[in-house]
Amino acid sequence: MKRLVLTFLLAAIAAHAGDKPRTLSLGEARALVLKRHPRINAADLTVRATEEIVKQNRAAYLPQVQGIAAGVVTSEHTGGIRASTDALQLAGVYDRASGALNVTQLITDFGRTSNLTASSRLRAEAEAKNAQFTRAQILLETDAACYAILQAQALLGVAEQTVKTRRLLRDNTVSLQKNQLKSAIDVSFAEVNARDAELLLARSQNDLKSAHATLARLLLDPENSEYHVVSPQQPVALPSKPDGLIQMALNLRPELAKLRLERDAAQKFVKAENALSRPRLTLQGTAGTMPWRDRSLDQNYAAAGVVLTWPLFTGGLNTARQNEAELRAQAAEQALKDQEAAITRDVQIAWLNATNALERLNITAKLREQSAQAYSLAEARFQAGSSSVVELSQAQLTLTAAEINQTTTRYEYLLRRSILDFQTGVMMRAFAGANESSIGR
Repeated sequence: MKRLVLTFLLAAIAAHAGDKPRTLSLGEARALVLKRHPRINAADLTVRATEEIVKQNRAAYLPQVQGIAAGVVTSEHTGGIRASTDALQLAGVYDRASGALNVTQLITDFGRTSNLTASSRLRAEAEAKNAQFTRAQILLETDAACYAILQAQALLGVAEQTVKTRRLLRDNTVSLQKNQLKSAIDVSFAEVNARDAELLLARSQNDLKSAHATLARLLLDPENSEYHVVSPQQPVALPSKPDGLIQMALNLRPELAKLRLERDAAQKFVKAENALSRPRLTLQGTAGTMPWRDRSLDQNYAAAGVVLTWPLFTGGLNTARQNEAELRAQAAEQALKDQEAAITRDVQIAWLNATNALERLNITAKLREQSAQAYSLAEARFQAGSSSVVELSQAQLTLTAAEINQTTTRYEYLLRRSILDFQTGVMMRAFAGANESSIGR
């Protein structure tokens, strides 16, 4: 019985310990999500798959060896059937059982293989840039989730303090009514304000749970995981103009690097397709043995030769492939120009949003300070009996709204800075630099 009780106690202690919020810094959350997120793993696997295409194209440079085993019985025993076959194969069909090795070595295809290999290598590098872009996207989502937790935690603190203050006001108003110093209307206003604060508290609790769920999904943690996110350092000052940020984005954005590599790969592929109309020169050799054969044939045989293959007419197939490759290369060039214009716009908008958030942060700080002073004066007047609960309640509402605006704007500014880091292409560099923003350095 004692053991059973002890087991239950230990299980309860372990469950209580498991409910303790996990402390995470922004950098730790980023490092975890980079290791765990399946979208990043999928992007890395895609990179590895495209690297195998490079090996496939490069394999044409190496000797191609085939093993052949055959058993042949002709329909008439007339010494075999004469026939013309490709390359170095036996020029006739005889009764036989044979085994052979065929070796083919490319001498030259006038640039087709080299251009195919270069094109596939560039596409593999482009896919690596795409994986880098995926990482930056996941980091931005992680930043947003962490800031959402910090904001929800701060708003929950505001809500809890508001509930405490308004309940105290309600209780005091009720006591004053009993002493016939306040009216029933004052009590009603105080009760309404207290209920409004409880609604704010309920919303804040739900927002915090939602923010925890979002981060848990990114980190692949169990459901109902809770986190205590450490507030990050204040980012460095914003530049006065976005020109330098735009140039930085044009140099660093992985999507642009991906499109440039895809454009170069398309141009290499155009050269490879143009080589389809050129000859292909190979060295071929074969050697084999026939343990059972026609008496007119030797047991062992070997041959080697140089084979030139030249496509003289393909029904327009090669021309169509060349035209397709050229058109796709032109489309890749236009896609690059469009993306450059879009990124220029996105950086300008992100800089404007971050600048506006910083301005509003300064305004909300002053508004909060003035609201606190107004609340102190209204409270003093209420305690002195020279004002009603309506005036004090209005001061409380104004103060609560100012605190909510200041808290929301603070974390909105931090999120806008992360978005600006993402838009300028320094998100990964910011992570490597101990979570400090690279903008403005």
